[in-house]
Amino acid sequence: MLLNKKVRPLYFKIITSLCIVLFIATTLEAQNAKTFLNEVSSKVRSYDNIYIDFKYTLNNKKENVNQETRGNLTIQGNKYLLNMLGITRIFNGSTIYTIIPEDEEVTISKYNAQDDKEITPSKMLTFYEKGYTYKMDVIQNVKGRKIQFVKLRPIDTNAEIKDILLGVDMQTKHVYKLIQTDEQGTQFTITVSYFKTNQPLSKTLFTFNESKYKEKGYYINKLD
Repeated sequence: MLLNKKVRPLYFKIITSLCIVLFIATTLEAQNAKTFLNEVSSKVRSYDNIYIDFKYTLNNKKENVNQETRGNLTIQGNKYLLNMLGITRIFNGSTIYTIIPEDEEVTISKYNAQDDKEITPSKMLTFYEKGYTYKMDVIQNVKGRKIQFVKLRPIDTNAEIKDILLGVDMQTKHVYKLIQTDEQGTQFTITVSYFKTNQPLSKTLFTFNESKYKEKGYYINKLD
């Protein structure tokens, strides 16, 4: 499904939140949450790479917007490859490449960690250590799986995010669902349908071949 340019930014704004899906978990006891999160982080760091398929839903009742799409994400260290909405985004550790076949355009931008206040792949193992308060929420049974929900709220009162509700599979300690609500009432929901680790990856998976797209006639938009 391809969306117009006005809707796309809403989807890509959630990319950083997608990273949360892979790496947040907690225990039933709030006082043990920090210890448990550190254990999960240690487990995730032991993976050479992670691949997920997911369903993503955007809902805003006030604006009568209800969009649903699917995508996949591969992460290795601080590099990632995201496919979503017919668009591919590659991050090689220093540069972000956004490939939009519909527009025959590639946008290239340098990544500056100091300027980035969002949750990125390089921060996703530690973002919860500061900036959020959290408390335990309900437990749901989803097809025989116990899903423990935990609610996070940003400490920054000016943050665009109102709260994040995470559903954690208590057996695997992987996040099954993320529900993010912003101050405008827009709700983003990510549901992980497939989670795989340590897959054989091509050495060029996170490499952008500029000449390939120039030959296709793509416009190369370099922002830096």
